[in-house]
Amino acid sequence: MLTDCIFCKIIASVIPSDKVYEDEFVLAFRDIAPAAPVHILVVPKTHVASAADVTPENSDLVAACFRAIAQIAREQGMEGFRVISNSGAEGGQTVFHLHFHLLGGKQLPANLL
Repeated sequence: MLTDCIFCKIIASVIPSDKVYEDEFVLAFRDIAPAAPVHILVVPKTHVASAADVTPENSDLVAACFRAIAQIAREQGMEGFRVISNSGAEGGQTVFHLHFHLLGGKQLPANLL
């Protein structure tokens, strides 16, 4: 755990969250400032700073996140959804722990996030 990473603290249960999914590789929880009726953050439990830091050695974490995304979307009854990952400050990333925004629950506008 990186001591200054909010998502690492959530994974370690130092900071509470509204968990919707957890397995040995992934944690998913509701966003505290939702941009859609369903807005869930899906994060690998191993710290990877951003999509720019995905390598052949850690790419299995991305696959685990997308398996979780598919399961969560089914469980949430989402017929369609959007997955967004911001990378780096110029890409709008504000928490530097790889994560995916799962958005849905209504027809989403083209310019959302």
